[in-house]
Amino acid sequence: MNPPTTTSTPPPTPSGRPGAPALPRPEHPRPTSRREDWLCLNGPWQFEVDAGDSGLERGLLQRPLTGTITVPFAPESELSGVGVTDFLPAVWYRRTVEVPAAWAGRRVQLHFGAVDHDATVWVDGEEVARHRGGFTPFTADLGHRTGELTVVVRARDDHRGPQARGKQSTRYANHECVYTRTTGIWQTVWLEPVPDVSLARTRVTPDLAGSCFHLEQPLRRSGTGAAGDRRGWTVRAVLTDAAGEVASARVRADLDLSPRLVLTVPDDRVRWWGPDDPHLYGLRVELRDAAGDLVDALDSHAGLRSVSIDGKAVLLNGRPLFQRLVLDQGWYPDGLMTAPDDAALVRDIELAQAAGFNGARLHQKVFEERFLHHADRLGYLVWGEFGDWGAREEGTVVDGERQRPTASFVTQWLEALERDASHPSLVGWCGLNETHQPITDRITVLDDVTRAMFLAAKAADTSRPVLDASGYAHRVAESDVWDSHDYTQDPAAFRAEVGGLAQGRPHTNTGPDGQVWSLPYGGQPWFCSEFGGIWWRPDAEASDSSVDRGADSSWGYGEAPRSEEEFHTRFAGLTAALLDDPLVFGYCYTQLTDVFQEQNGVYSFDRSTKLDVERVRAAQQRPAAVETAWPDEPGARGG
Repeated sequence: MNPPTTTSTPPPTPSGRPGAPALPRPEHPRPTSRREDWLCLNGPWQFEVDAGDSGLERGLLQRPLTGTITVPFAPESELSGVGVTDFLPAVWYRRTVEVPAAWAGRRVQLHFGAVDHDATVWVDGEEVARHRGGFTPFTADLGHRTGELTVVVRARDDHRGPQARGKQSTRYANHECVYTRTTGIWQTVWLEPVPDVSLARTRVTPDLAGSCFHLEQPLRRSGTGAAGDRRGWTVRAVLTDAAGEVASARVRADLDLSPRLVLTVPDDRVRWWGPDDPHLYGLRVELRDAAGDLVDALDSHAGLRSVSIDGKAVLLNGRPLFQRLVLDQGWYPDGLMTAPDDAALVRDIELAQAAGFNGARLHQKVFEERFLHHADRLGYLVWGEFGDWGAREEGTVVDGERQRPTASFVTQWLEALERDASHPSLVGWCGLNETHQPITDRITVLDDVTRAMFLAAKAADTSRPVLDASGYAHRVAESDVWDSHDYTQDPAAFRAEVGGLAQGRPHTNTGPDGQVWSLPYGGQPWFCSEFGGIWWRPDAEASDSSVDRGADSSWGYGEAPRSEEEFHTRFAGLTAALLDDPLVFGYCYTQLTDVFQEQNGVYSFDRSTKLDVERVRAAQQRPAAVETAWPDEPGARGG
C-alpha cells in the first residue's frame, strides 16, 4: 500500500497534560526512515544569547538559562517567541527530557534536523556531539539510559566567517536578494530508541529497465558490537502496493557492512512514478537475528522511475519531459527557513503546480526532508542544491555577501546526498550556485571544491545527472548538464541570447568585459536555470516610474512592468523563447514567492495571490518543442 505520512504520532503536547500548549511541528521529520517509537523534542526550551561567545567560561553549561524559545524555530523568527534579528555570535539551549521507561535495553539516539552553524551538544554535562554546517542533520548516541536527562546545545554562527549560509545577510538588515539570518536550531529535535545493532538509512535506487529496486542497507553497530554478533542474522525487505505484497527479498546480514537486496516488481504490478501518476510503493526493511526474532525495522516508500540523457534531451522514464521549474527559496514570513507547519510545505508545492510549474530548484538551502516526502507524493520534480550562494576565494570578494569555499562545503554536501538520494522526486544534483570567479591558469580552492562536490555526487548517486555549478563558473568539463542565468527582460532580446544551441553556442555567463568564467561548452543538455525575476508590485501599478516603485524597500530584476497585463506579456514571451527551442530541456523561473524586499514572486510572501495565476499557467501550457519532436514509443507503462 502507499505509505502513510507517519507510522506513529508523538504526544500532542510537550507534557501530555490537557491544556498544555500544542507541540510545534509534531510530524515525523524523517519519513523515509520511520520507526514506531520516537519522541519529538520540539516546544519550549530554555534559551540565552551569548553575545561574546564566552558562555562556556561563564558557566552556561551548568546553570539554567535566562530566556525561553520555541524549538524548532530560529531566534530571529517570530514563531520562536524571541524575534531578535541582530547578530547572534552564539546561542545556548537547555531542556530536561524524560526518556520513557519502555525504551529500557535500547540505545537512545538524539537527532537534530539542522543547527546553524557550529553545534556542540552536552547531555548531563558530558559532550556527546559536535557538528559543523547549518543545513544537514547529525545524531548523538546516548547509550542505554532511561529517566531524566538534561540536554544543552551551543550554536555558534559567525556572520563574518567563511561558512555556507545561502541567502542569509551578513549585514544587519535584509537587502536586495538576501534575507534575515537563521541561527541555531531550525529543524526538529527528537529522540529515538534503537538496538545495539540497528538499521541505518536505507538507500533505494530504482531500476526502470529491470522493473526492480536496488536496496543498500547499512547496519550500525554501537557499543561493543562486533561482526560476529550478526552471525546468522538476516535483512528482509518487502515492497507493497494497494493490493498487498508486491515483492520481497532476504539476504544474510553478516557478510557485508551494507547488505544489498533486489526487489523485482512483477509485470502486472509495475507502475511508473511521474508527475501525472506519482505512484509510491510502500517499503519495509527488517533486521532479524539468528532465531528469526525481529531486531529492528524501518518503514519507507519507493518510486519506480528513471532519469537519463539522450543527446541534448533529459528524459524521465525514457521520454523528454520539459522541466518547467520555479526557483523556491523556502522562506516564510514568521518562520524564516522553517515552515510554520507541515501544511505549509504541501501548500508551496500545490501553489507551484497551480501556476503550471512541474518542479523546482530548491534554492540556496537544503530543504527539510518532509518537503521531499511531499514532492514524492505529489509528483513534483526537484533539484537538490546547497546553500553556498556566490562562493569565491578570499581576496576576490567584492562585497560582504560572498561565501568562501571550504572543506565543510564538501562534508555537508555528502551529508545532504546521503539523506536525500532515495527520493524519486529528486531528478538532479547541483552543489554550487553562481560562483563568481574567472578561469585562470592557476588551480584554485574553488576549482578543487567544485570538482570535489561534483565527484561526491557522482560517487554517491549514479542514477541522476549532476550539474557542477548553476550559472556563471562551470569548472568541471564532464558536468552532465550545462546552464546559465539570464535576467534579460525583453522577450525578443532574450530569445536571441538563448537561441544559439543549434550552432553549439549556448548562452554562457561571463564576467566584466567578457571575463571568462567557464570552461568551453562540451555539448551537454542545456537549460536556463534562472530567468525572469519580473519585479511586480500590484500596489504600485499606477506609478509612472519603476524607480519610484522600488524606492521604499522593494527589489527585483530589470525594469518593473507598468501593469499586470505587461507582466503577463513579458512572462509569456520569456517562457515561449525556451519552450519553442527543441534543444532546451527545461527552465527555472525566478521565483515562486516574494521574499521580504525581493518582490519578483508569482505569489506574495504570505502566499496570497498577487496576479492572475491562471494566465501564468496558460503561458506554460504551450507545447514544448523537445517533447513534440520526440517519436512515440509503444508499450510505455505508468506515469
